[in-house]
Amino acid sequence: MSVLRRADAWEISESEEETDIEKKAPLNHDEISQTTTTSSQCGDQLPSSDLKRKTSPATRSGSHRASASLPHHGSDTPGPARKRRSREEVEADRERGREARESQRASRAQEKDERRKEQQQRREAAENLRSLRPENCLKNLTVCIDPALLQHDGSDLLLGTLAAYEWRFSLESQQLPNSITWTRDAPQGGGSLGSLEEDQTVLLLSLTDFLDMVISVKKMLNSGGEETGVGSFLSPLLERLNRDARKVVTLLVTDSQQDYRTYGCGVPSGLGIESLDVEEVLVHLQLCKNISVVFLDGWQEVTNHVCSVTKALSKRPYKLLTEGSELPFCVDGSWASGARVERDGSGLIQVWSKQIQQLNRVSPGAASTVTAAYPSPQLLLQEYQTLGSGEERKGLLAGLIVKGGGKDRRLGPELSARVYRCFTAPNPQLVLD
Repeated sequence: MSVLRRADAWEISESEEETDIEKKAPLNHDEISQTTTTSSQCGDQLPSSDLKRKTSPATRSGSHRASASLPHHGSDTPGPARKRRSREEVEADRERGREARESQRASRAQEKDERRKEQQQRREAAENLRSLRPENCLKNLTVCIDPALLQHDGSDLLLGTLAAYEWRFSLESQQLPNSITWTRDAPQGGGSLGSLEEDQTVLLLSLTDFLDMVISVKKMLNSGGEETGVGSFLSPLLERLNRDARKVVTLLVTDSQQDYRTYGCGVPSGLGIESLDVEEVLVHLQLCKNISVVFLDGWQEVTNHVCSVTKALSKRPYKLLTEGSELPFCVDGSWASGARVERDGSGLIQVWSKQIQQLNRVSPGAASTVTAAYPSPQLLLQEYQTLGSGEERKGLLAGLIVKGGGKDRRLGPELSARVYRCFTAPNPQLVLD
């Protein structure tokens, strides 16, 4: 009976949830074999009805799940137990995670600052480039006029023109009397703007003052180039140039006669000055002192000259930025590398082709077409000589077909005429276009 009770109790436990089986410790091989033997013995002593009840489907499925959940170990050694971390280790892990997050946030903040600085630099570069454009740079120029010029008749024409153009000008005493200078607003340290003086200076002279200067310079040249006692007018000018050799001075001789503008022709007699002396003085001032002399008639021409200098100064920064230190007409690449000519003459056809490409708007395909029809310049010149009229010579190359670019085209009369003028014109200063 004890066996039956134990079996019934076991069946009742089988009908419950399977968590009890899963929570039990795994059995080794000896325990499993002992349990199997006990069950077989109990099965021999139980009646057939109990055996049927024992082998019911629920029992079979439960036993199957129990056997499937039992792990099989190759040895009796239990698995390694999980080591419990101490409080210090937990705190250390938290601190390392906190430091990693802080490092990531700092890295993202640094990258954001770098992007912001880069954007700011790009904006400043774009703003500087816009400020260097002539229309914007003209707003930063100031025309500084000596008040002594206001005593001349017609000076109001200069002031009215500057006011009409809305250009800035100021009336302030200059180091050279009767002179005009220019200043530019330039950024200084700390973001402030300062005044930068340009190297151009315009000095107005009357015809009488200019003749006095010619006499003083002539005496200086005859005395061996000594600048002592050269005269009251020329002394401050030479002193200014000796102090700042970068200055470029232009002398505007006003009220000059029409026949006097060509380097002193028609100098009044009785002054002891000849035209050759005036030319000698002008050359000395230009080469040795960097002083140019311009003869003008009235304040209208003086005003035009001052406006031209102002516009040229406004274009200077942008030209210096775009041109750079390289020569603007030198092209990088294979075009500028030239062609090698061997002793046997190979390579001359490439030189002939590059010579034609030096003309404006002449592509390599057009040059190759000309060199294919006339392999040398001598053959082209001989062909020109065989033609009777100038119109036939100008249109000699117009009918040549230029191949390339997926579409054939004629060389055209315009390019044909330019090539003709290039090789037959007697004037070396002739503009081909």
